[in-house]
Amino acid sequence: MAHEILVGLEVINDIQYSKYREAMMPILIAHEGGFTYDFKISQVLKANTEDKINRVFTISFSSIEKMDEFFSNKEYLLIKETYFSSSVKSTTIISSYEKN
Repeated sequence: MAHEILVGLEVINDIQYSKYREAMMPILIAHEGGFTYDFKISQVLKANTEDKINRVFTISFSSIEKMDEFFSNKEYLLIKETYFSSSVKSTTIISSYEKN
C-alpha cells in the first residue's frame, strides 16, 4: 500500500533548496517516490507548531519500506547534509498516512 507524508517547511534559502530537490530527485524516483503536491505559501492561518511554514508538500512512496530505504540511503543523506541543512530552518510533519 502506498504511503504519503504531508510536510511543512520553513525554507530560508530558495536557491540551496532548489539544488537539494534537483540532487535528490533521481534517488527519490529510484525508491518509487515522488512529490504529489507542492506549494509555496505566504500565510499560515492555524498551525499546531511554533515553527514557521512557507512551503507545504506531499511526498509519496509505493510502500513504507521504500520510504524507509529512501530516507536512510547514504547518498540521499549526503545530499541532505550538503543542501537541505543550510536551506531549511524547520520541518513539520503534518501527517503521515497510507494511501490507496
